[in-house]
Amino acid sequence: MTNSGVVKVEVGLGDRAYDILIGAGLIARAGAEIAARLPGVRAAIVTDENVAAAHLDALTASLDTAGVASTAIVMPAGEKTKSFAHLQDVVDGVLAARLERRDAVIALGGGVIGDLTGFAAGIVRRGMNFVQIPTSLLAQVDSSVGGKTGINSSHGKNLVGVFHQPKLVLADTDVLDTLPAREFRAGYAEVAKYGLIDRPDFFAWLEKHWQEVFSGGPARTQAIAESCRAKADVVARDEFETGDRALLNLGHTFGHALEAATNYDGARLVHGEGVAIGMALAHRFSARMNLASPDDAARVEAHLEAVGLPWRMADIPGELPDAERLLGYIAQDKKVSRGALTFILTRGVGRSFIARDVPASEVLAFLKENHPG
Repeated sequence: MTNSGVVKVEVGLGDRAYDILIGAGLIARAGAEIAARLPGVRAAIVTDENVAAAHLDALTASLDTAGVASTAIVMPAGEKTKSFAHLQDVVDGVLAARLERRDAVIALGGGVIGDLTGFAAGIVRRGMNFVQIPTSLLAQVDSSVGGKTGINSSHGKNLVGVFHQPKLVLADTDVLDTLPAREFRAGYAEVAKYGLIDRPDFFAWLEKHWQEVFSGGPARTQAIAESCRAKADVVARDEFETGDRALLNLGHTFGHALEAATNYDGARLVHGEGVAIGMALAHRFSARMNLASPDDAARVEAHLEAVGLPWRMADIPGELPDAERLLGYIAQDKKVSRGALTFILTRGVGRSFIARDVPASEVLAFLKENHPG
């Protein structure tokens, strides 16, 4: 930790290594941090209407002070912005600003803006410098780290995109104070995920300190930094998701299916909530397959419930499709191979592994047992 209380985490990718800075007041320091790493750069800031109202002026002022000329491209807020049409808007905005390849495209926003902006930065002029300034907890601990970018297609989420690593990630913890409580909780699901993958001590620490993480201060910075370290380790080992990186999908196979089943209606279920239910189901399913103790599943459920996250399908408002339909969504999310599915399962808290041969019949029986209908 530096004198200013800012924590630095490095993503070790050789000559493409970059820093994640985590702490208070980083938007005010953004200009200086960017100018130090990319001298003489000009920038396009991509953001959405909500974030622009709260933070765009502060970022623009910081860039001005550091002598970084910038232009702003403001998008509508929401998941629907991750589309071909809005990708074209961003690309056209960057080109209209006459930015060159060595200039930077800055994402100021949550996961949607980060994914969209990173994709644009990866394809304009065959790849421009990219900086992430994530403004949601979910983006700070997950989507802003690791270089996965993309947009949605009518065929599913995140199916069009590129791997394009940022030059810098600035996670300003102050901006989280303005997040709606539900959004903060949803982001926290991804924090808990890192403990459940392979950091049992971190999960135990969260069980003890989650209230301090929610209220802000040093515990919040510590939780975000530990999450970023966990993700950075995985990305450094497996940048293009050919092996280990799939562990980061713990809870996502069930979660994505539930998101699809609710038609991506954020009023009913947001991504982090889907992940929370998905993680609980993955632990419960692992117990059903005699891989882990039911006590571990109960422990995970108790923690999610304590922080106010949904943890079972019955917690989703409204009707859900039947178990067969849910299995169809799961099969679409993760490729089926000869009737078997790939899941991230667990042998206990912090002991997740990739299971490539899960029988679809077992999943269907489990979904029927746990279906609220």
